[in-house]
Amino acid sequence: MARLRDIVIDAAHPASLARFWAAALDDYDVAPYDEAELARLAANGITDPEDDPTVLIEPRGQGPRLWCQRVPEPRRVKNRVHLDMTCADRDGEAERLIGWGARVVERHPDHLLLADPEGNEFCLFGAEGSVAG
Repeated sequence: MARLRDIVIDAAHPASLARFWAAALDDYDVAPYDEAELARLAANGITDPEDDPTVLIEPRGQGPRLWCQRVPEPRRVKNRVHLDMTCADRDGEAERLIGWGARVVERHPDHLLLADPEGNEFCLFGAEGSVAG
């Protein structure tokens, strides 16, 4: 059987979207740019990590890695796959995510549908909600 390894999010600007998702998710950080990573970028003609076309977001413990990867086209239609997140205080967490650039798309009794700064939709449930959105 296969195991989930990575979740990849298409982006116009991977570095800034990676910062959003690292801030949005508990126990995730943007992977640091060590000498080997900077050398990889330089070998591809990239001198500034802000221009990295693939930015890794790593879990501090268990969980899949997330990647933000540059794609040339903008998001045009509804996501075919999205993340469902849960938290203790749905409205408080929504406000925190809005501060990072998210926006509320729809409000439902058991969850909120939000969009990240590039329009990728995700659902936010309170601690009581666990139904896929």
